[in-house]
Amino acid sequence: MKNKQIPALIAVIPFFLSLCIPTNHGLAQPAKKTVKQPVLGHRSANIITVAGLQFKDLNRNGKLDRYEDWRLSDEERSKDLLAKMSLEEKVGFMLISSAGLKNETTFGAAAAGSTPATVTSDLNEEDRVASVNMFTRKPLPYPMMNIAGSTKGVTKFHLRHFILRANVSARTTAEWANKLQALCESDGLGIPAIIASNPRNHLTKDASVGLSVGKTVFSTWPGELGLSAMHDLKLTREFADIARQEWAAVGLRKGYMYMADLSTEPRWQRIEGTFGENAEWVAQMITQIVLGFQGTQLSPTSVAVTTKHFPGGGAGVGGQDPHFDWGKKEHFPGGMFENNLIPFKAAIKAGTSAIMPYYSIPLDTKYEQVAYAYNKAVIHDLLRVQLGFKGIINSDTGPIEMMPWGAEDMTVTERYKKTLEAGVNLYSGTADPAKLLETVKSGMVDILLIDNSVFRLLMEKFALGLFENPYVDEDAAEKMVGNAKFQEKADLAFRKSVVLLRNEAKTLPLKAKTKIYFETYYQKKGVNPGRVYSVTDNRYDVEFVSTPEAADVILLWVTPAPKALFESDGSPLYLSLSKNGVDINYINTLSAKKPTILAINYTNPWVIEEVYHQDAPGNIKGVIATFNTTTDALLDIVMGKFNPTGKMPFTTPVSEAVVEKQLSDVPGYLKGAGYPLFKYNEGLGYK
Repeated sequence: MKNKQIPALIAVIPFFLSLCIPTNHGLAQPAKKTVKQPVLGHRSANIITVAGLQFKDLNRNGKLDRYEDWRLSDEERSKDLLAKMSLEEKVGFMLISSAGLKNETTFGAAAAGSTPATVTSDLNEEDRVASVNMFTRKPLPYPMMNIAGSTKGVTKFHLRHFILRANVSARTTAEWANKLQALCESDGLGIPAIIASNPRNHLTKDASVGLSVGKTVFSTWPGELGLSAMHDLKLTREFADIARQEWAAVGLRKGYMYMADLSTEPRWQRIEGTFGENAEWVAQMITQIVLGFQGTQLSPTSVAVTTKHFPGGGAGVGGQDPHFDWGKKEHFPGGMFENNLIPFKAAIKAGTSAIMPYYSIPLDTKYEQVAYAYNKAVIHDLLRVQLGFKGIINSDTGPIEMMPWGAEDMTVTERYKKTLEAGVNLYSGTADPAKLLETVKSGMVDILLIDNSVFRLLMEKFALGLFENPYVDEDAAEKMVGNAKFQEKADLAFRKSVVLLRNEAKTLPLKAKTKIYFETYYQKKGVNPGRVYSVTDNRYDVEFVSTPEAADVILLWVTPAPKALFESDGSPLYLSLSKNGVDINYINTLSAKKPTILAINYTNPWVIEEVYHQDAPGNIKGVIATFNTTTDALLDIVMGKFNPTGKMPFTTPVSEAVVEKQLSDVPGYLKGAGYPLFKYNEGLGYK
């Protein structure tokens, strides 16, 4: 061998080593030293007794296999089961797709707690083949099966990972989950399912498939920005622990959440789902989220977390989002790519089970200009090798068929090859494994890539205790989810999330006997945006009046109404209120009538120069920031029943002009003295 070949060989050694089944996976447990009998949940599997202990005969062969032996380590069990799986079973195991309830026409459409009569907990048995992109509604190059009938999906396609989109009662969810697990138990090797979901515990203005389920029967908390604005890591941990209990109670054991992305580009339409702009603070928030849902390591009481979207998607050109062709490029004009990694490093340290790469193509970096799921230097070299992540790399929905940015000219099998070699372990968005199976059978990729992925996925399932008991108590679920004790904590969070920004002449809190005209303003199609607050049981020592003329003070709560993410058309994005569903003339005319407390609901860092000037505030005596809170929480702040303690999770720009000039990857607190109206971490109190 010539000497000049040696460096080249040395360079590829780490890559080939990474393809081997890891012997010290992040989810691995030491060999079990105790022999405490776990509870075995089963429907069709027989029970085997060995040395006075019970085990499930999942493959129905009448003997105890190593993967069925809960006394062994997760690593030993995973290796044994992997060796027993056929290629078809392995490939099906690498897909995660939506799953539905019988007769459910639109995922997530059923109102919380009021399941339509036609929707039951029965499994959906109809295939759903899409001819258009589920996000953009644009035609796909070929029909794509995004949902398989449950029995077909489990028994023919060997699917064992599912996303639940439905918004139904706790009992319905629990019953459905149990039916799905019983189906999985009855098939083949008896491998249980893992059921994932997007967030279900928040008030949000853009509840869409792939973003958030929105308000549900679960305990209801502020949005992610609101959790961050609380500036209370202890309560954040309590939130995650409460949500964990609710999710596990109904059989949801994996979360497609939370976003570690930074809100550095203020126009980005997904800022509502972030924890703000400061990487170090977001890292602390993500740490508490992961530990609250998972514990210090995955266990039978955990909900596995999928932290997204690596390596950070908050710096898209013009604020556009890579779900769309016009938003597929992310740039780093301020040279702060590394800043985006800080929250992900924290998630890895906390033990996040999975990480999801985004669709974006990176500009202004050393990396290949191809979407992150295809980007070996980002996924393998950076995430796996440099950052040391040992868990599951879970693609976002549809990078193969719908958002193959930078790989548009490749065939589907070539796309699978490139993403597999980049490091993807689990593919979201399709239910049909045919093309992935074709890729593997053709010899285009090393089978070690498949085995490595399946091993990681098995490790997660074993750690979660699903092989022993994937079933839930339907009665207990109904009692636990959304209970009063949980909601009491959430109600505290709503109050702590409110930020007092300006308080001229100490107008707030309002004094007793004050006459208040309270109007909420939110523009919806075909509906009068203004709604006057009226109360039958007034718990405050003030009088609520029906006209501004009769008031001493006006309380005006404005919620801008930007175009929803999946209504985007590529046109420029703006932050001015007038460009986001607010009638400026109406607001200014109203506030001119009496001293006014202006509350703004922030899902982005809105520019409010059209209604408020800091140097000439006029009649506006107070400014409050809310982040999807409740009316009661806002009133408790205004009336002084709760001392405001919230802090801004991001900087708000002083004008649209400074937004046009800012650098998308630079956080607001570093954008210079001429940029902010309200600063990051700003917030007043009464005491």
